[in-house]
Amino acid sequence: MKKAILILLVLAILCAMFCGCTKAENISNNLSKEADKLNITRKITVINVRDDEVLYEIIAKCSLQDEGHNELVIISEVGEGVYKKDFVYLSDWVTYVVQDVTGTYTDPYHYEINILPYLKGIHNLKLDFNED
Repeated sequence: MKKAILILLVLAILCAMFCGCTKAENISNNLSKEADKLNITRKITVINVRDDEVLYEIIAKCSLQDEGHNELVIISEVGEGVYKKDFVYLSDWVTYVVQDVTGTYTDPYHYEINILPYLKGIHNLKLDFNED
């Protein structure tokens, strides 16, 4: 009898867990897990919202960690077993947007950084670390 009650209790808990999540929540969780495993290509854009200027872009298979103290940590896979770690410091006027670009064709180890503020003599600095 105790065994049957225990089984019913476990089934009720499992049903509540699976019925409580919407399809969108499950997809969101799965995509987040895949991104943290560096299986999803993302485009991260850092924007100065005061003057609508794009400061930084990275396109790579990357994991994103918001450290909570105005620091964004980006870990990217740039080759078989080769990784890079980038830091972006945020402020009241600087924010970021993350896009999933996995649906487009990309090199599996594509790693591209665009540093875009207009500096003296430099209008668009583009770094591409792929060896072609």
